[in-house]
Amino acid sequence: MLKLYNALLNSLSHELRTPISTIIAVTDNLQSNAGKLSEGDKKQLLVEASQASLRLNRQVENLLNMSRLESDVIKPKKDWCDVNELIYSAINSLEDNLQNHKIDVKISKDVPLVKLDFGLMEQVLYNLIYNATLYTPAGTHIQIFADCIKDVLILDVEDNGNGFPPEEVNKVFDKFYRIEHTKAGGTGLGLSIVKGFIEAHSGTITVVNKVPHGARFTIEIPTETSYLNNLKNE
Repeated sequence: MLKLYNALLNSLSHELRTPISTIIAVTDNLQSNAGKLSEGDKKQLLVEASQASLRLNRQVENLLNMSRLESDVIKPKKDWCDVNELIYSAINSLEDNLQNHKIDVKISKDVPLVKLDFGLMEQVLYNLIYNATLYTPAGTHIQIFADCIKDVLILDVEDNGNGFPPEEVNKVFDKFYRIEHTKAGGTGLGLSIVKGFIEAHSGTITVVNKVPHGARFTIEIPTETSYLNNLKNE
């Protein structure tokens, strides 16, 4: 328990303080030097404040989600979901992060409507894609695959980055896990939350290192299905 407490404090001290410091510095600069700054400088400062605000919001959301998982209060509110809409909703939320990455989506044409909690699953895909952008080099190719086999939704999110250290693959979903010597930008809660949200759907998630390099996350969720959307498209 003490180890978890210390890890949480260390995470908060950096991951929350950094964006807060950025927002304070930007607002002070805009207030103190409003008449001296060019329009270009003002625009750049506003961009920095916006990015810091989004980062702060993301960390707070992760902490709140982890608290909900630890309290066992996550109860999926399932409704019919279009898998195509689900995937692209997560991708569109990460437009800025994906500027230096290539993304490819392959959805089986026969994927039906599925009963899921759209919000929870959107967060799952968001966290997986965000992690890929955070821990892989610029130019890395991220691929998302979707299929449904015998009422089991299958989602793959993979990349051709460096993958995980082989001896650490079994730690990927641990709370506060982060690959050593990587750039700052996360609390190490994202993948733990992903696992919790998937398990709340009675599903599973696994990760493997690809050959020759990269990582692949595979989600499998048993779900009710409806092929009404396929009939409409015929």
